[in-house]
Formats: sequence, C-alpha cells, structure tokens
Amino acid sequence: MRPTRLRGVYSLHVTEQTRTRRVALFPATFDPPTLGHLETIARGAAIFDEVVVAVYAEPAKATLFTVAERLALVEASVVELGVPNVRVRSYSAQLTVELARVEGAKALIRGLRAVSDFDYELQLAHTNKVLAPEIETVVLLASAKYSFLSSTIVREVARLGGDVSSWVPRAVAIKLADRFGDPHGLPSSPNVLGSEDGADRLAGFVTTDDRIR
Repeated sequence: MRPTRLRGVYSLHVTEQTRTRRVALFPATFDPPTLGHLETIARGAAIFDEVVVAVYAEPAKATLFTVAERLALVEASVVELGVPNVRVRSYSAQLTVELARVEGAKALIRGLRAVSDFDYELQLAHTNKVLAPEIETVVLLASAKYSFLSSTIVREVARLGGDVSSWVPRAVAIKLADRFGDPHGLPSSPNVLGSEDGADRLAGFVTTDDRIR
C-alpha cells in the first residue's frame, strides 16, 4: 500500500494487488504427508499468492500420528520444499469452507490421481459450492510418478518393513523409521516433490475414503 498525504493526515491507498491477493486452502489429514502432498503444495504455491496447508485434527478414522505429530511433519516437509508463500496450521470441528472464509481463501486446492477419485471429488466440489458459492475448487492432476501414491500405502508398506523413503519427505522417513524400524536406511538427499491429499471436513462429517487426495 502507498501512503498519500491528504489535509495533514496520511491515508493508505489499497492497491489492486492488495485487493486481489489470492489465497488458497489445501486441507488434508496428512497421516503422514507424502511427496505427493508436496507436489500439490508446490504447484498451488506457483498459482496463488499464499497457500494455507490445513491439517485436519479429528478425522473419523484412527490415525497413525497425533495431530501434533502430523502438524510438525507437515511443517518440516514444507521447510524441505523451500517455498516461502506456504503457511501450515491445524483445524477441527468446522467445515473446510468455513476455515477457508476465516483464512480469506478464495479457493480450495484438491488433487486428483485417477478416474477412481473423480466421482467423489465432483460431489465434494458441488457440495462445497452450495455451502460457499464464493469459494472455487481448483483440482490439480497428480504427476504420473505419484499417481498411485497415498498415505495409506505409505503407512502399510512402512509397517510391513518396506522402504518408503522415495515416497515421503526426509522428516517423514525418519519418523516412520522411528515408529516401525529402518531396515533399508534413509537416503542422504531425497527427492522432494509429488501429489495426494487426505480426508476432508465436509458438512459436519469426515470422509474416510483413502483414495481422496
């Protein structure tokens, strides 16, 4: 904003850039965050002025990690990603669109992996549009490299002793190794990009469909 002197006082002109600042919300359970999540975050950050990554605290299903652990893992993963216009927070007991309003977001970011995700995402987008007509849903297609990837797959492979270090940020690989053991060793410099999501808060309930990004 640019100050202008008027009759002995300063007023602030709100520039067009200030008025049209674009904020998007990316909500998910992140149990745990994957390189797929980071791909979606990075691509969203390239489109919007700010991306608010929202960790849902109270999904209907049991989670491997607590909300505090998931929040810390997402924060560490975003630091690895190195994108400055991303902010991380947790939320619970409210609709995703209500959180978007609180954050001043004009869009919800969603990831889409395959045709199997489409029906749910379409229903979700239409429902959110009814609940909040002013908020748009922006769907980002997963890259082929991570089109199969979900937090559920990561948890199951890690639990059974498989190496998931190529699917998750380094902080997550370390946390999973602490939880389940580390039979294969951690990479020294992991790749840090990809796309997935988690269960979202919707109309007073949470979906448990693990296909959802």
